[in-house]
Amino acid sequence: MFSLTMELSWRRPLRVLFLICTFFSLPCGSEAEIPLKPVAGVTILPPVKPDNGPQAYPDAEKANLPVFTMDYPRIQIPFEITLWVLLASFAKIGFHVYNKITVWVPESCLLITIGLMVGAIMHSVHEEPPAVLTSNVFFLYMLPPIVLDSGYFMPTRPFFENIGTVLWFAVVGTLWNSIGIGMSLFAICQIEAFGVQDINLQENLLFASIISAVDPVAVLNVFEDVSVNEQLYIVVFGECLFNDAVTVVLYNMFNFVAEMPVVEPVDVFLGVARFFVVGLGGMGFGILFGFVAAFTTRFTSKVREIEPLFIFMYSYLAYLVAELFAISSIMAIVTCALTMKYYVEENVSQRSCTTIRHVVKMLGTISETLIFFFLGVVTVTTEHEWNWGYILFTLLFAFVWRGLGVLVLTQIINPFRTIPFNLKDQFGLAYGGLRGAISFALAFTLPDNIGRKELFITATIAIILFTVFLQGISIRPLIEFINVRRTNRNLDTINVEIHCRLMEHTMAGIEDLCGQWSHFYWKDKLRPSDRTESRQSRQEEKRTPTCWQHLVFGFKIQSFNFSSHVCEIYRRHSTEEWSRLVHLLEAVNISETVCSRLKHIMKLFILNEEL
Repeated sequence: MFSLTMELSWRRPLRVLFLICTFFSLPCGSEAEIPLKPVAGVTILPPVKPDNGPQAYPDAEKANLPVFTMDYPRIQIPFEITLWVLLASFAKIGFHVYNKITVWVPESCLLITIGLMVGAIMHSVHEEPPAVLTSNVFFLYMLPPIVLDSGYFMPTRPFFENIGTVLWFAVVGTLWNSIGIGMSLFAICQIEAFGVQDINLQENLLFASIISAVDPVAVLNVFEDVSVNEQLYIVVFGECLFNDAVTVVLYNMFNFVAEMPVVEPVDVFLGVARFFVVGLGGMGFGILFGFVAAFTTRFTSKVREIEPLFIFMYSYLAYLVAELFAISSIMAIVTCALTMKYYVEENVSQRSCTTIRHVVKMLGTISETLIFFFLGVVTVTTEHEWNWGYILFTLLFAFVWRGLGVLVLTQIINPFRTIPFNLKDQFGLAYGGLRGAISFALAFTLPDNIGRKELFITATIAIILFTVFLQGISIRPLIEFINVRRTNRNLDTINVEIHCRLMEHTMAGIEDLCGQWSHFYWKDKLRPSDRTESRQSRQEEKRTPTCWQHLVFGFKIQSFNFSSHVCEIYRRHSTEEWSRLVHLLEAVNISETVCSRLKHIMKLFILNEEL
């Protein structure tokens, strides 16, 4: 009896333990599965779930840990963009290694040629080009660096001396070309033999605004190489820059009008009003962000590393805010660049200035290179709509209206110019109207609701290839043959700078006595406020004469081209500081000739102040 009791006593804990283990081994909640009873002699078993745990003998079909994998779709877009940029950069390097080619053939022609070759290869293997040149990509990422580059490196003094002529050709000339080409093409569309009766007036004006955008990069390079007169160079440069702004405004306006079923007279009035509001609004935003950037850089003396960042961010922010309010973003970023170049460089260090200039030039060059490169690729790989009558008349009207516009507008503006344009200068203005990156990008980003979009793209590519290859290659020999007025190459000297400022004050005084107002008068009146703004936006340490050491070092290495340093010192400091500079140079054993030159300069500045 005792033994039976002992046996039951030790078995009871085992049973309890067995029940506990069985309970916790069952699935929880509704996932518990109860084996079914046999039905008609067949036992239905529950489904067997795969065991994902470790196994002593794994299945042979199960994949092991890969040693090498590829995930191309994840990095496809940045990878292809990087390869395109590298290919275009290698092409530019190759052009400049064999510089004998680039003397006569513009770089844009060579880039388009390489693009044609790449496009032919892609077309032969039935490969589609990457669709990266969309409307948003162009207007938000590729256009801002190009415009910032042009605005930041614009020659400031010649531009403001010829600003009236520049705006005259950029605004009135662009309207002349757009309306003239558009009306002429609409007249051609009324002829049934050409088969383009479905293109209405609004679409013709839209297309005319696209091909009115001039991009004379090759012409400017030729003008710079042969040293044409400064007035011709800056008018072509400024017209190219502001012509882009006017073209984009007209493009957006005509694109909106093309979607309207009926255009009423009030719509025309509103379009003219919007044209001026958009342009002036863009200038206002650009100046505002330029002064904000100048004020911000007053406090960056301890963190010089982020100074270039403010330049790029504020200029791009001006562009984006202008796009937000549907005003001229090109005018915004151009005026912002001009303002920052004048005021911000007063605060940032020399290293930051060098970084800013190199990065701005690099970004602008890459964007323009990619656009020309894609122009060649798209020419081969895209399906075109060929209408030879419409395309040939487009070439004819573009050339004729450009020449007539320059001839008529020059006759109107010449009586108001100190140095009028002669016939040779007018030929340079008319023949330098090349089409390029802006026209191609605007045509490529046309909306899909335009019925003849493919025809417009084909005609735009044809006129770009015609002007870039024919006019771009022949511009140098023609300019040298007709012997356009040249300018002195050595203009960046102290002597020239001093006499220019002296003559500016003299001309301002003469105009004040005669009661005439020109840029000399307004520049003299705005100079006090400009100095006040410059002092307020300048860092405290920049107001002290910290550039004496640079002048001393420059004189030691016998480099006398110090126009920028000397003029900045004259603008900031007094005559007593000039005397101190002369004594400082004498103390470091500078030659007597240099010191006598500085004393002569000081006398000229004293005379200038008295005037």
